[in-house]
Amino acid sequence: MDHRAYSISARHSRGRLAALAIAVLTLSASVVLPVQAQDDDAAAILRAMADYVTSQKTLSITFDADIEVITPQLEKIQFTSSGEALLSRPDKLRMRRTGGYADVEQSFDGKTLTVYGRSINAFAQLDTPGTVDQLIDRLRTEYSVSAPGADLLLSRVYDELMADVIEAKHIGQGVIDGIECEHLAFRNQDTDWQLWVEIGARPIPRKLVITSKAIAAAPQYTLRIKTWKTDVPAEAEQFALDLPPDAKKIGMDALEHLDEVPPGAATGGQP
Repeated sequence: MDHRAYSISARHSRGRLAALAIAVLTLSASVVLPVQAQDDDAAAILRAMADYVTSQKTLSITFDADIEVITPQLEKIQFTSSGEALLSRPDKLRMRRTGGYADVEQSFDGKTLTVYGRSINAFAQLDTPGTVDQLIDRLRTEYSVSAPGADLLLSRVYDELMADVIEAKHIGQGVIDGIECEHLAFRNQDTDWQLWVEIGARPIPRKLVITSKAIAAAPQYTLRIKTWKTDVPAEAEQFALDLPPDAKKIGMDALEHLDEVPPGAATGGQP
């Protein structure tokens, strides 16, 4: 999972998304969305998802993520990565994300965050005792980095997702990887975001799409949850990275070089 933050709430939407824009298909004015219900149903489904997710002490997930860059020539280039994450509440997290331009692994053991870039054989470390919630908040606030869809990992996931929401809709139902889901749509001042939640006893988030309205061409980020396992073994040693002896230590400010988007992509390959 990428270290960059693509947050849902408006106060987090003006950062990395503004630089990595995607055009989203525009519905024709003649098309009427099959909206079945408005705020109450959407919020209730989201609440059920949040309650289920936060009730799990350990989570193991795999995912795919897509992001596109719009060059100054208005050419849209999409970059795709895959990853996995292991969460043990309240204070342990391990993630790995592999794309065409970076292979990044990070681990948090409740005291220290370690981020290792395999493709450059370099790592960064940050002493930050506390919970996963506190880690995510600090990375966002101080370094503008986090995980795509990191809100889904928070213990306060419902409050975070609903922050600054000005409109909510229950669009209807959809199918993600053969799984029937409830399709929700929310709007903030600067972002539109959609969420597909599995129908049934496990209201798991299956797909998340975040679209920024703050800049032209509506940048978009997509996260698809492939597998979701609960009550998995999560021993302390699983959250300690085994770094190569020749790995070079770098500063946290160098994490921008561990992105799935290659340098110069947003400028059409120009420096």
